[in-house]
Parts: sequence; structure tokens; C-alpha cells
Amino acid sequence: MLIPEVSSLSDAHLSARLQARIDSKTKPLGALGRLETLAHRIGCILGSEEPVLREPQMLVCAADHGLAAKGVSAYPSDVTWQMVENFLAGGAAVSVLARQNGLALTVADCGVAREIPRRVQEPGAPRLVSCRVAAGTRDASAGPAMSMEQCAQAIENGRQLVRDMPGNALLLGEMGIGNTSVASLLLARLGGVPLADCTGAGTGLSAVGVARKLQVLATALEANADATEPLQALAALGGFEVATLTGAVLQAAAERRVIVVDGFITSAAVLVASRLQPAVLERCVFAHRSGEPGHAHMLGLLKGDALLDMGLRLGEGSGAALAWPLLESACAFLREMASFESAGVDGSNAG
Repeated sequence: MLIPEVSSLSDAHLSARLQARIDSKTKPLGALGRLETLAHRIGCILGSEEPVLREPQMLVCAADHGLAAKGVSAYPSDVTWQMVENFLAGGAAVSVLARQNGLALTVADCGVAREIPRRVQEPGAPRLVSCRVAAGTRDASAGPAMSMEQCAQAIENGRQLVRDMPGNALLLGEMGIGNTSVASLLLARLGGVPLADCTGAGTGLSAVGVARKLQVLATALEANADATEPLQALAALGGFEVATLTGAVLQAAAERRVIVVDGFITSAAVLVASRLQPAVLERCVFAHRSGEPGHAHMLGLLKGDALLDMGLRLGEGSGAALAWPLLESACAFLREMASFESAGVDGSNAG
């Protein structure tokens, strides 16, 4: 498997010029708070003091999980393909928010149990791409969810999806009944976080359901105790959509795109990618802190300072789409806001 090299963005001169530009704007120092930090990060990622976000792409990866048969979700696996159809019909939250914010929406069938039929692509409508590895993973509580070959294929599929996309910004989304379990397992295995702290209600399990889910996940960790390296863990515990997103993150980082990370499951893909290429994190903007309890631990591991904290736990990329206007605002003020000098304003006491 070829993992692209992701080099550090360390450019002290560009960083200093960006900070000087931000500080020179007609405002007290730091008065735009975290919007200033965001502008600085985007400028560093894109290598520009006047960054422009071009043709942003929302990528929603979907797949099913053998583990779902063990009752780890409040919904049946059929909901995965039904929600993919809803994405494509324009009725899901991510469809609405992508449309509102001018985000091109691509839905990738990475391994949905029921294959999604192809359809004629209407101009401006969500796009369906088939990069199926299999009709869902195996049950991770009985052994590896996928083979190393399947995992490698899914990662390469994600890389190719990004290669084929225009623009310089990638927003991450996902769909797959049971995939909060995958994120919990990867966080526990790669992050060393106690499983009980990684595991929440997902799609709305009761307390009894969460307890059952915890037992199933503990069995999955035990069944795959030897899968300790990042790619081994991803293959043993992960899903086709998470592996595809891992490849997409690696490729987007290598191409120096801005990566907007949604919630718990997309963060799990970033966790794996960052264990393979740590500089991936320099390209990431974390959209929000999920209501799923494991996400706070995940963000801590990834040193992710989430832009929003609204109790969201829908997934799909909905939080990434909601945060998108903040990225546009950060770039706009950096490019267009006057400096004290250009506006003829006395900035001697601006600090």
C-alpha cells in the first residue's frame, strides 16, 4: 500500500507575514478572536496571505458494518442505503446544508449492503460514486472486519476520489449504521482511551442498549487484540467508509487542501491518517465538538480546537457544512479588511 508523504507546513516567514497582516487590520489586537487563528491556519495551509477557498467539495462516504447485527445501533442496517437515497434526492440535512453553502456534494458507496443503483446526474445535484469494496464489513466481534487487502483498496479508493475532485477544500462526511462503534473501537485501540469513555448512545440507544453495545465492543477489541498498528487496527476494527475517508484525508493533505473535519466518525479517519502521516493535522480544521462522548477525547488526541459546540451528533458532514461560513469569513477578512495604514486610521493604541 502506497501512503503519500505529507510534509510539514512549517514556513516561519509565511506564518510571521500572516500574523503581521492580521494584526495590522483596523481592530484591536486579537479582537476577532478565534477567527484570526482560523485565518492564520488557512493561510498557512494554502500558502497565501490572501487565501481563496475554491470549489469546496463535500465528500460523504457510506458503508455497512457486520457489527450492526449485534444491536449496537438503534436503527437497522437498511437505514444506510435509505439515507444514501435521501442524500441523493436532496432531502437529508447534509444535502440541504451543502446546497445552502454552495458545496458540491459527492456521495461514495464504499460498501453499502444494498448496492445503490446508478442514476442520471442532474446538473448541480448530489453526485453518486461507486467505489464498493464489498457489501459491508464482517462482524468485528468475531475477528477482523476486513482483510488488509480490502483496507488497502478502500484507502486507495479514497485517494482517487480526491484526485478526481477540483478545488482546494475538502469537507468530510459519512453514513453507516454502526459506525459510531467503529470510531469508539479505533479511539480505544489507537488512543488508549478506556472503552467506556469512548462509547455513547450513537443513534439514540437507551442505557440498556449502551451497556449491550459496550459488551459487544469489548468482545471486538479482544477478538482483535493483536491489531495494534494503525493500518492493522483500521482493517480489524474499521469500516469501508472510514478507510476510504482515511485515504481521502491523506490525499487531500498531500495536495495541501484545507480539510474540514465533521464529527466523531470522520475524526476517527483523521486519527488513523495522522498516525500514518502526523503532518496531516496541520491541514485540518475541526468543525465542531460532537455530542457523542468519545469525540472530546478524540479532539484532545488530535489537538483539535473545534469551531462549534452545539450538541450535534447527526454526522453526515452536517457540522462541517454548518462551520463552512466561518472559513469563508476568515479568508474574507484577511483579504479585504483594511489595515490601519490603508484606511488612514490611527492604530497607535490598537493593542
